[in-house]
Amino acid sequence: MYLHLGQDTVIRTEDIIGVFDLDTATVSKRTRDFLNRAEKRNEIRLVSEELPKSFIVCSKEGKQVIYLSQISSGTLLKRAGQR
Repeated sequence: MYLHLGQDTVIRTEDIIGVFDLDTATVSKRTRDFLNRAEKRNEIRLVSEELPKSFIVCSKEGKQVIYLSQISSGTLLKRAGQR
């Protein structure tokens, strides 16, 4: 199955490791460090120019990719649960 992250970005649900709310997850220093390292390694993809509300950690072809989406984590999780 596929999950639409916004704009023209669609990913396979099998590739998803986790969906996180950007506001609550980045309270932790470990999460901020994780995202900073990912940015330095060029692993972050912006889905939209709008303010991101969530980030999605994926493993794509053995490489980590993190998508920043303007869609809330709750909405993405509901979409992923639909069949």
